[in-house]
Parts: sequence; C-alpha cells; structure tokens
Amino acid sequence: MGNVTSNVAAKFAFFPPDPPTYDVYREVDDRIVLSGLTADKNVEVNLLDTKAGNKIVATFWKHPFARFTLLYSHGNAADLGQMHELFVELRAHLRVNIMSYDYSGYGASSGKPSEFNTYCDIEAVYNCLKKDYGVKQEDLILYGQSVGSGPTLHLASRLQRLRGVVLHSAILSGIRVLYPVKMTFWFDIFKNIDKIRNVDCPVLVIHGTDDEIVDWSHGKRLWELAKEKYDPLWVKGGGHCNLETYPEYIKHLRKFISAMEKISITKPTKQLTSTPSLEVKHNKCLRFGIK
Repeated sequence: MGNVTSNVAAKFAFFPPDPPTYDVYREVDDRIVLSGLTADKNVEVNLLDTKAGNKIVATFWKHPFARFTLLYSHGNAADLGQMHELFVELRAHLRVNIMSYDYSGYGASSGKPSEFNTYCDIEAVYNCLKKDYGVKQEDLILYGQSVGSGPTLHLASRLQRLRGVVLHSAILSGIRVLYPVKMTFWFDIFKNIDKIRNVDCPVLVIHGTDDEIVDWSHGKRLWELAKEKYDPLWVKGGGHCNLETYPEYIKHLRKFISAMEKISITKPTKQLTSTPSLEVKHNKCLRFGIK
C-alpha cells in the first residue's frame, strides 16, 4: 500500500511539459542561450551540475538596482520557457534579481523528476548564486510555487540567515494532497509540514480560497506552523493557477519585499550555528494581472 500511494503521489507531483517549450544552445562566443530570450532581456543562462549527476538549466534575471535575489522554484506543469512574462513583471515591480531553474527531467534539464533530484537541483542553484553571483543568505528570498514548495522548504530548513520565504499554493506533503491523513508516513514525499518548523526567517504564505488542486487548508496550516509569520495573502476566489492575475498578489509581494528591506536594517543578523554544505507555449497558470 505504501509503495502504491507513494507512486501515486509522485505521479501527481511531476508533469513536465512534453515536449519542452524551449531549447538551449551555445553561441560562437560560448555563451549559453535559451530559445525565445533576446539579449536585451538582461538574462544569463547557466548549465549546472547536480550531485545526483544531472545537468540542469538555470536563468538569472538581473535588475540593476536589486537589493534582494528571489530563488524561484516553479510549479509541476511548467518549465522555464513558459515563464518569461512572469519573471519580467516580477523583476520590474519588485526590483529584485530572479534566479529560476528547471528540475531534473524538465525543459532542457537532464535526468528524471523525483523528490530527491529536486533537492539536488535547488542545492546546485544555491551554490551557483553563492559562488558565481556573490549572493549572501541575508539577501536571498526563496519562493516556492505548488510542488516547488518542496525544494524551497528543503533548502530553507538548512539555511539560518535567509531573508525570507514565500510559499505560493504550497502543499503540506504529497500524500496530503490526495488524502486527508493526520500523520506523516515514511513513504510520503515533500514533507513540508515537518520542514516548515525548522525555518527561522519570515514566511509569507499565498493561497487561493477556491484552490481545487491543493486545498486552502494546506496554506493555512503551513502559516500556522511557521515560526516567524508574515501577514498571509488569502486570495478570495483564487484557484491554483491564477493567483498572479489578482491585483492584490503583486501589491502584497511589494509589501513583503519592503518589510524585508526594513528588517535587514533594524534586525541583527542571526549567527550560524554551523555552515551548511550544499552542493513556449503560454501557460494559463502563469498569467500576470495588474490593475
């Protein structure tokens, strides 16, 4: 029963677009280019090796006046080729850099999707941000949408000086999306309900009240369990794939970024107890609305 349920949960969690919505290739000057992106977008494309032996695609969207960098882990049915519009808008309105990536088996990333691989993926991206872009934990905000909340909380629970975490339509765990269980089973995947307790930075939870894929109760419970809660955004009438279309979405994110800027000035930096060693087609779920 356990193996069957775990397999069902894993199948629910991973739906990479097939075929992928983009390609990557090298220019004559050895730059890596993602199809559909022009140089004036101010984006750098990286191919990163993970400790699981896969090679994943990551894009770094630069803002000239950014204070923070957003490490964005996307949902289960998207790849980077579908997210240009969203990243352009978020970068402009929040004035942040954005690093996003495709999980193993998504887009042009090699390997197969799995819970373990997503953890290796986000660790590789974090290492790239730290080593190649000089991003410090204090200037990093992790953003996890839907299944992306899994790798987001995996990393957040291991870093003690993060500036903040955003959980967008997040899950309590894989099995809990399918069944209203009250306990955590060993064969469950993405045990966010346990990992959220180890996150020390401010946590913003965003969830739609009419989410038919991941019930609103998931977001509410994650918010309740967060040590350092930020005012949540419960989008009235919002579903699983359309929260970006509501004007309050970007307004609330702006407020959160502003609050994080103030904290960085007024709140002493926490000391590390240990040093972590971490190694298109348009998608209707990614529309962005501003009024």
